Amino acid sequence: MAHTDGSDEDRNLTEFTEDRLFQAASADHAQRLDRVLAAHVAEFSRSYLQQLIAEGAARVNGAVSTRAARKVHAGDRIAITLRPTPESRAFQPQAVPLVVVHEDDDLLVINKPAGLVVHPAPGHWGGTLLNGLLARDGRAAALPRAGIVHRLDKDTSGLLAVARSPRAAEQLTAAFAARRVQREYLALAHGTWRGPEQREINAAIGRDPYRRLRMAVLDPQLHAARAARTSVRLLHNGAATCLLRCQLHTGRTHQIRVHLAHLGHPLLADALYGGAPALGMVRQALHARRLALAHPVSGEPLAFVAPLPEDLQAALAAGGFTMAVLDGP
Repeated sequence: MAHTDGSDEDRNLTEFTEDRLFQAASADHAQRLDRVLAAHVAEFSRSYLQQLIAEGAARVNGAVSTRAARKVHAGDRIAITLRPTPESRAFQPQAVPLVVVHEDDDLLVINKPAGLVVHPAPGHWGGTLLNGLLARDGRAAALPRAGIVHRLDKDTSGLLAVARSPRAAEQLTAAFAARRVQREYLALAHGTWRGPEQREINAAIGRDPYRRLRMAVLDPQLHAARAARTSVRLLHNGAATCLLRCQLHTGRTHQIRVHLAHLGHPLLADALYGGAPALGMVRQALHARRLALAHPVSGEPLAFVAPLPEDLQAALAAGGFTMAVLDGP
């Protein structure tokens, strides 16, 4: 085990490090360093070993080597300091403030603020909703993804259902898959709305073949795209923006954002899909306002409404939209 004499944080980062040493065999001769390490340290992915090499964790004949492509020679003495992957360190309890709308033995409903990542991922290995759930409830560690059965994008605010028991996790997962959960969002989009006030968008969504960080409306006969359906109702029209109520019938990645951008109405401040900051909004103007479902254990019908966050309230006021339209038909 390797340790340092630095801060507590330093010690936490190195607490589980381990040095592996071996001598390159004849089969390793003229192979890349990362390939040789992947063959000898099979429990770590090659991509993660490349990251460790770049960080100076690998040594060849006693000298640090930061080049994954370096050629190895038979007989070389190779050492690498291993430490847990970011993924393995991510699933730890952390104090994250959570706004609880509903709680019982089987179900938790959270009002997620914009900016909170739901699940650990590259670039956000800590401080997520999952970390907060693990710290809040000891039972969460025994549940897949700490009971998270659906997600909201980082910069989308609003309601999120979380299971607190194995039975609830199973039933909630089934309810979402069977589309028995009603999810309504408030969206503030660019452009004056044209056409009927109520519109059904049936357009398959898949990974954008030209920009891999985005999703896109695609022809499922030509691309790997899945059916996606969103109901959209105009609540208020402005000179340059429109206020919309969106109901999800499927749960594709970025579905509302993609569908509205496809119609020529990208969300305010949604730079990924063509939106620009407006009316004071600097994050995508999307709020999961209403969630209705049957209780996963008792079957009791439940419905929750999350108040608008301050930034959306200010944007509506700046755009001259009235709050009275929110609870209309």
